[in-house]
Amino acid sequence: MLVEAAWAAAKTPGPLRAFFLRIRNKRGHQVAAVALARKLAVLIWHLLTKEQDYFWARPALVAAKQRQLALKAGAPGERGVGRRGSAYAYNVKELRNSEKAAAENAERAYELMVRHWRPRGPKRRTDATKEERL
Repeated sequence: MLVEAAWAAAKTPGPLRAFFLRIRNKRGHQVAAVALARKLAVLIWHLLTKEQDYFWARPALVAAKQRQLALKAGAPGERGVGRRGSAYAYNVKELRNSEKAAAENAERAYELMVRHWRPRGPKRRTDATKEERL
């Protein structure tokens, strides 16, 4: 299931797609999908243990998906009530496009960070004694 989620994440704009593309260019698409699946597992674990939301989530899209799930689970429909629900924002094209643009900016920021990243070598040990280092 994680690999299927990884394929879906690789198609949507954001830092996870940038990670997938970086690994795909080096190792191939199958290896990249498994690497992204592992990254998703670690990300999910951190989000659950820290009780946080995913920072790069698109709020209007999340609200629309949650409403669709609620309706499928048997929640009452609110047609004709005269008020807009939380999922209405997904119908506003400007908002939907701005959220997508923010995700694309995050993808570009990740690519830029990786491009300029330089690994550090091991720390050099000095001949100083332990007391002198403190």
